[in-house]
Amino acid sequence: MKWKPLLTLVAGLGLSASVFAAEAGKDYQVLDEPVKTDAPAGNVEVVEAFWYGCPHCYKLESSLEPWVDELPSDVTFNRLPATMGQDWVKHAYAFYAAKDLGILDETHKAFFDAIHQDHQRLTDPDDIAKFYSDYGVSEEDAKKSLTSFGVKSQVNQAHAQMRAYKIMGVPALIVDGRYVISPSTAGSLQNMLKITDELVEQVREEKAGSKDTA
Repeated sequence: MKWKPLLTLVAGLGLSASVFAAEAGKDYQVLDEPVKTDAPAGNVEVVEAFWYGCPHCYKLESSLEPWVDELPSDVTFNRLPATMGQDWVKHAYAFYAAKDLGILDETHKAFFDAIHQDHQRLTDPDDIAKFYSDYGVSEEDAKKSLTSFGVKSQVNQAHAQMRAYKIMGVPALIVDGRYVISPSTAGSLQNMLKITDELVEQVREEKAGSKDTA
């Protein structure tokens, strides 16, 4: 992640605030019970809930990837594979297995492409293992990871996190474990990122204010 120039940040945030002025309950939802974040102290966490089989999630990736690359160092970005159906769960196993194998950065977009461009389902463990064998791991190691206790635990944690966020569909972006942005609330996929930027700045100011009064 890179620091954006300060003037660019200020100008961009000013434009976002003046044009979008995100409104709670309309442009995003506020959780009644905030969810604990997984970010260093002082950082703002942004979580993307997604499913590899979701065409809207796939479309969001083209904007999300460069957005993530330009995030300042005080923003922590995490992905959360949704677990709202049998195929979703199988893809969640694939996600955490890739993470366990150390190939997630290489396979994440490729997995999306394989499903939406090459029309592969990638729900069978053998097919997933064969797919991952193109990224420097053996099919045997991939199969072991897909059935490992550690990967199963992470999928279970993801399921619990989805329930805590009260997410009914994907893609969704969650800021600071409190604010949930969806295409339906934001009005478009592109607006999701603009509203997220606004909420990140809001949380950043709150954290700065807390330090000043401490």
